[in-house]
Order: sequence, then C-alpha cells, then structure tokens
Amino acid sequence: MLNHLLAQIQSLMQAARDTYSVNPVIFLILYFASVPVWYYSLFRTLKAAAARAGNLVMLWSAVFLVATLLPFVYVMLFGRNIPGWIYVLMVVLVGQGLFSLAQRLRQRPPSPS
Repeated sequence: MLNHLLAQIQSLMQAARDTYSVNPVIFLILYFASVPVWYYSLFRTLKAAAARAGNLVMLWSAVFLVATLLPFVYVMLFGRNIPGWIYVLMVVLVGQGLFSLAQRLRQRPPSPS
C-alpha cells in the first residue's frame, strides 16, 4: 500500500518535470523555506504599523511580498507549457495574501491599558 502510494507520487513528480519543466521538490523547498520568513515579516510589518514607522512598514511589506511570491516566481520563470488557469490561480493566491495583509495593516492596534 505505502509502496504504491510512493510510486504514484514519484510518477506525478516525474510527469511535472517532463511536462512543465518544474521540479516539485524545488518548489516545495522554496515554499516551506519561505514560511518562517513570511511569518516573521508579517509580525515585523504589524509591529512597525503599530509604531507608525512608515519606512519599516514598507521594508517589511516588501520582505513579506518576496516571501509570498518566491515559489510562484520559480514556476513562472522555469515552467514551460503551464496552463493559463495555473497563472490565474497564482495571481488569485497572491492577491488574496496582499488583500489579507492590507486588511491587517488597516486594523487599529489595541491601545495599551
């Protein structure tokens, strides 16, 4: 059972390499490596927004954006024959992340008691 599942996963990964020229392992490494940076940059962006430090908000927002886009940029740069709906999905996911960040930045931080 486990061998069959692993064989299926390897088959799908090879199909992605052959069809789209995208290595799923590299994508996953980029994706999971950017997660801690993403959370840290979100924390620092919110902290800078609470302190009303505009330059730091812009800096950490840029880091947040890069951490969000990194794995998808890999697919866009190195992928071949990728269906159009994949690009639409990537734009929707990135847009949702940016919208979520904008919503969090607009919230007023709790006043100290």
